[in-house]
Amino acid sequence: MNRREFVQGSTVLAAWAAVAGTGPAATAAEQTSRAERRCKLALTPGSIGVTVQSQRELNEIAQRHGFEAVEPRPAEIAAMTPEQIAETQADLGAKKLVWAAAGSPVDFRKDEATFRAGLAELPKIAAGLRRAGVQRVGTWLGPSSDELTYRANFRQHVARLGEVARVLRDHELRLGLEYVGTQLLLVGKRYPFVHTLAETRELIAEIGTGNVGLVLDTWHWWTAGDTVADLLTLKNAEVVSVDLNDAPAGVLKAQRKDNARELPAATGVIEVAAFLGALVTLGYDGPVRAEPFNAALNALENEPACAAAARRRAVGLIGG
Repeated sequence: MNRREFVQGSTVLAAWAAVAGTGPAATAAEQTSRAERRCKLALTPGSIGVTVQSQRELNEIAQRHGFEAVEPRPAEIAAMTPEQIAETQADLGAKKLVWAAAGSPVDFRKDEATFRAGLAELPKIAAGLRRAGVQRVGTWLGPSSDELTYRANFRQHVARLGEVARVLRDHELRLGLEYVGTQLLLVGKRYPFVHTLAETRELIAEIGTGNVGLVLDTWHWWTAGDTVADLLTLKNAEVVSVDLNDAPAGVLKAQRKDNARELPAATGVIEVAAFLGALVTLGYDGPVRAEPFNAALNALENEPACAAAARRRAVGLIGG
């Protein structure tokens, strides 16, 4: 399938476009409902196969396609002069964009040397993010290990993530943790690890720094067997960022591949509306981003890929 055929014929895009109407052709009612919701549709380029060379380029493509938030580029921002920071903030304001969550530069999942190297760079990066006005940083938890039992892995995560969180706290940044519920990954290594909402909250409580919360993902929420009732036990302050996606039809949950997903509300396999409805009840006010890990979408060039993700139809389910 070539790119033109994908744009014209993909059921993924058609389903994503059908949930609700927004963007340049939005009705007055839709514009009103958009103003009432608190979350922001965010562009995270790597999630949809988009490649950019600078923060300014990312801001421009986000504005062009009607996004409301944009992922910060940590290394680039940390290297900016005060004048460049001011220019970047002015650019965001002119484009009516806010910051989404930045990715964490620290890889705490590997060996001690890798972790220490990333941690050594973190104060500089955290300081740059804070100067630019970024407030949220996110990362993910490996759901299994070949070397560490659950208890040993839990202790290591508490220790390492505690160090990361304290550096971020010094710069008024929140850290979001995304649990991975994909069942094939849970059994992919010898020892299963944290892979549910409840377990992640236990880990956060044990870290105890006060600035650690959750990155919620519809895919992992669904594959882990978590429910709307579980979401409703949360408070807005516990949620740092949100990822939206759907699952291909006709595959058993236990056989789902983590990198084979669909755009939000594309198939209806995952109850995206119920998930988002719970976020509305919580008063969630952070970024919401499409993260389909979809091969056909990733094959598109930047503009059509952003156009597909910016058809914010799943966000329309919660008013906008």
